Amino acid sequence: MEQTRKAVVLLSGGLDSATCLALAKQQGYECYALSFDYGQRHIAELVAAGLIAKAMQAAMHRVIKMDLGGMGGSALTDASLVIPERESEGIPITYVPARNSIFLAFALAWAEVVEAQAIFIGVNALDYSGYPDCRPEFIEAFQHMASLATKAGVEGHTLKIEAPLLAMDKAAIIKAGIAAGVDYSLTVSCYQLNDESEACGRCDSCRFRKKGFLEAGVPDPTRYVTN
Repeated sequence: MEQTRKAVVLLSGGLDSATCLALAKQQGYECYALSFDYGQRHIAELVAAGLIAKAMQAAMHRVIKMDLGGMGGSALTDASLVIPERESEGIPITYVPARNSIFLAFALAWAEVVEAQAIFIGVNALDYSGYPDCRPEFIEAFQHMASLATKAGVEGHTLKIEAPLLAMDKAAIIKAGIAAGVDYSLTVSCYQLNDESEACGRCDSCRFRKKGFLEAGVPDPTRYVTN
């Protein structure tokens, strides 16, 4: 009998990571969803991650708690910093220092424990010019590191770092997700969701999301602030 292929999927609760989970399942992987309570502004995305993992029948969903907020340096973890509502030049203040490096390191560890063959991460082209840890060079470098720093790699069973959304824009991601059965009403993208779970519609993440649904010709299920 052929052995079941397993994958650890980084699941934030957002549009991209939900699509990534669906694509991993579509490729026949048994999926182990991994989320992080790292000191982000709201836990709505973690609630969303739990709902998505359940809806997509992940084999397991684990939430790792850590305090990246204690180090500061990002508007996503430091409430004293203002979330930008206009496009900015350079690396935006919503970048969380080394976040994807840290998340992938945890995913690598869990992948070894569950004997997974792949790790899926939902980085994509829209973040390419802003976040340094969303570039193809970063994925390639982490792939090389994974082959050197793990028991699996040393024994010739290197874990594959899969970034299927890397060269896709939001519209293409949404179309792929719809085809794979993603319920985008479960996902949370906004950086500054209010107490009524309404998205601001103005932050980078909201703008990319709205534009993606519009260009994909798919109704956006997000509840935005009306005023």
